[in-house]
Amino acid sequence: MTPTTPTTPTTPTAPGRGRAGIAELTEIRVREPQRITEGWAARGRRDLAGEDGRLLIVAADHPARGALGVRGDRRAMASRSDLLRRLAIALSRPGVDGVLGTPDVLDDLLLMGALEDKLVIGSMNRGGLQGSVFEFDDRFTAYTAGEIAGRGLDGGKMLTRICLGDPGTAATLEASARAVTELASHGVMAMVEPFLSVRQEGRVRNLLDPDSTITSINIAAGLGVTSRHTWLKLPVVDELERVMDATTLPTLLLGGDPSGHPDETFAAWGRALELPAVRGLVVGRALLFPPDGDVAAAVDIASRLVHGPRS
Repeated sequence: MTPTTPTTPTTPTAPGRGRAGIAELTEIRVREPQRITEGWAARGRRDLAGEDGRLLIVAADHPARGALGVRGDRRAMASRSDLLRRLAIALSRPGVDGVLGTPDVLDDLLLMGALEDKLVIGSMNRGGLQGSVFEFDDRFTAYTAGEIAGRGLDGGKMLTRICLGDPGTAATLEASARAVTELASHGVMAMVEPFLSVRQEGRVRNLLDPDSTITSINIAAGLGVTSRHTWLKLPVVDELERVMDATTLPTLLLGGDPSGHPDETFAAWGRALELPAVRGLVVGRALLFPPDGDVAAAVDIASRLVHGPRS
């Protein structure tokens, strides 16, 4: 059954500007591109940790790496208007702390007034295109640390896949270390997403066993000249208590590509969130494209898992 198309909710009005509808975005970009610069300067911001020190972040940076598929639909995220509607619904729900995305998506959401008082994490390296021969040489092609700090974003995220058999890994590690250092110099969160990975039959596969995850954690934690602003973004794997004992860095768990039944996914998240080092979730496709199409309901379940029942 094809999921229903979500309806865009009413979103907050940006200071000094009316909320733009999706149909207006291209016209604004043509005639008033300065509204993007003005919007970032005027955006209302919030404390990173919030009241309970736990975060629910919606991820929307997959398309820039050419990864458009969800479950069996290889083009699920091909429609930008549909993706923006789903993101606007997610960001309007109580308990959603912010969004992770590339400049094109975040600028659209800014114009729509959807980022007021939300955390905004900029995705930095999208050059390791899905399925490419250079996928492990994951160039930093989106946000820079200077732009993240200058526009008042709350952090920068870097995918750091480590393949011992691919020389492109060396450049990715060096670039990630530089980004951690530069973000820290601005006092901004560096969100590192490490995987020990291999290439099999022409495709990249992340190793999701506990020992491989522990190895990736130790490599990622040592990147940069300081770890004072470093957070980790890790998969939910077996023996997670042992895995999380590998670091003292605050950690957000990623949702990954949804494949099993949503109830099983939510249950796994709930168990993982009981660990003290786990500070929340960064989830994209599992919440934005639930099997029944009800984005709000999926987001609300995740919010209760992260923040507890809301009165």
